[in-house]
Amino acid sequence: MRIGTVKRRLRGNCGWMGLLAASVLFAGAIPAEAADAPVDPARLFGVRPDIEDISLSPDGSKVALIMPGPGRASILSVAKVGVGQAPKGLNRTDGNPTRLVSCNWVADDRLVCMTYGLVHFQGDMIGFTRLSAVDTNTGAARELGTRDNDKTLGLHQFDGEIIDRLDQREWVLLSRSYVPQVDIGTRLAQTRSGLGVDKVNVRTLAVQNVEVARENAARYMSDGNGHVRIMQMEMTAGPQQSLTGVTVTYYRSSQGDGWKELARNDPKTDQSFTPLGVDGGQNAVYVLKKKDGRNALYKILLDGSMQTDLVYANPQVDVDDIVTLGRDGHVIGVSYVTDRREVAYLDPDYEKLARSLSKALPGLPLVRFIDASRDLSKLLIFAGSDIDPGRYYVLDRSTHQMKEISLARPDLEHVRLAEQKAVTYSSIDGVRVPAYLTLPPGSNGKNLPALVMPHGGPSARDEWGFDWLAQYFAHRGFAVLQPNFRGSSGYGADWFVDNGFRSWRTAIGDVVGAGRWLIKEGIADPAKLGIFGWSYGGYAALQSNVLDSDLFKAVIAVAPVTDLQSLKQEAQNFTNDRLVRAFVGDGPAVTDGSPVRHAAAFKAPVLMFHGDQDGNVRIFQSREMDDALRHAGKSSELVVFKGLDHQLDDSDARTQLLARSYDFLKANLHM
Repeated sequence: MRIGTVKRRLRGNCGWMGLLAASVLFAGAIPAEAADAPVDPARLFGVRPDIEDISLSPDGSKVALIMPGPGRASILSVAKVGVGQAPKGLNRTDGNPTRLVSCNWVADDRLVCMTYGLVHFQGDMIGFTRLSAVDTNTGAARELGTRDNDKTLGLHQFDGEIIDRLDQREWVLLSRSYVPQVDIGTRLAQTRSGLGVDKVNVRTLAVQNVEVARENAARYMSDGNGHVRIMQMEMTAGPQQSLTGVTVTYYRSSQGDGWKELARNDPKTDQSFTPLGVDGGQNAVYVLKKKDGRNALYKILLDGSMQTDLVYANPQVDVDDIVTLGRDGHVIGVSYVTDRREVAYLDPDYEKLARSLSKALPGLPLVRFIDASRDLSKLLIFAGSDIDPGRYYVLDRSTHQMKEISLARPDLEHVRLAEQKAVTYSSIDGVRVPAYLTLPPGSNGKNLPALVMPHGGPSARDEWGFDWLAQYFAHRGFAVLQPNFRGSSGYGADWFVDNGFRSWRTAIGDVVGAGRWLIKEGIADPAKLGIFGWSYGGYAALQSNVLDSDLFKAVIAVAPVTDLQSLKQEAQNFTNDRLVRAFVGDGPAVTDGSPVRHAAAFKAPVLMFHGDQDGNVRIFQSREMDDALRHAGKSSELVVFKGLDHQLDDSDARTQLLARSYDFLKANLHM
């Protein structure tokens, strides 16, 4: 679930397709019991994907992978492309408290990796990130961020990120977070505060300051040629420096003169301006702005003229991103989602290459360019579908060969998966709502046990493709309907309404409408209809029983919001408190929209799961709901995963979640 901004800091020639080599260079371990006994479906689907992150070395000879270890552990490995050897493990994190989230090559023997974790600080649970340079020959890691010590005034929360990998083989541009320090009687204390940009040597850790740290700076963008061209500032107000939601974007011309204002976002005027990337060759920035109520892609020249040209708009959905490739971030296309994710290519060479790949991989329509070698002669590609979790390839454009290097989920390679179909249904007020329907393989699609599965967010949406949750339940015989209810993103301002909390009656009405449609169409047996949701989806699963307590016969909610007033109170110690209050709203809708206040209305049994280290939705939200339901004489069970956060990134926990959910549904839907 995402509300407003993140809690960022505490206060105080390509038409060919030659040989397609189908050999897999390496794959995940096959469970020991697979050869002699059937594998538990919950384990098959609950295990984390074999590739959590992947990148291609500048010379195109190696890939770096983050792969799951036991439980919540993650392992950083490097594998040579085309030699058929198993990956070489370099480093690992145990997930307690940190886990690897990304690793990017900055030289042929150096990676910059980011870890994420949670820490308790002044009574709150705070997320933090750290950056390290990793020697791929030895596995040795060195911290790249600014260092904390006992003189640091406050929490050093986020290290920042790579904004330019440069091409000097050892230097990168990093946005870096600075926290001031105090040292009585000396002038050596570090007094910088906020986000700045440094040029950092990943071998020696030498630092050259490029942009002075600014207290309200939120983001910097480079043109891929080592020049910082875009800066975003988040405006604050009041003695507590609360974020106001106003964001000012500044630009710098190619002559390197001072910062000039480019645009201003203000929630009061419903302005929209999101910079996505700078093209140094064109001296322009690509941005998202509203056109006819939907996000469209524009290009603005950074030469002082402010010339603005429409690049791409879709009359049905929002444009949501650009597609870039190469170390300079060259923009090759624009991405959006209709029934499926699509790319409108701006570069004719890559458009031609994409068509060739579609012919070479006819059963894998979801094709993405992930990374490239320094000279663009080798490309790292992902391809997948609804019934294929995905495969990773390295394409050598000089030899016209493409090698499959890994499967995303090798344990599911020989499991029959369910097709996902885009549908629309009429909500309770007659509005047609887009959704995805997944039916059990081989079923006739009639009179089935069924689940409505609303997504999280609420400012998000489901997409066509492999979904481990929907596929698990379809494998166990359920029809699964995933509605993109009003309040979802991607369909323009009118569909977003006032977001899924302020307009909860509309959003939850669409979720209820999804269940009623399944029954009306004869897909669902009315006595065997349940609902499953995670985060905001968990909220929707619970709140749907407030709106219609007779429809769903079993409710499963993972890390749900249950009390909107408490959600606002949680934000009081953070800089985004004003934004959260505005997002959730005020008045009777807050009480009416809180399932914990309506426990007596529940008829269906409830099963909840929550990690006790969840920094996104605090576990007390589930505990209060469980207490309220039990006090009202209702059936409720709460499963707590110790040491885990909102995502439950632990194969054992996810396996348990799936197995217990199925047993719960089987018992309460009388299957």
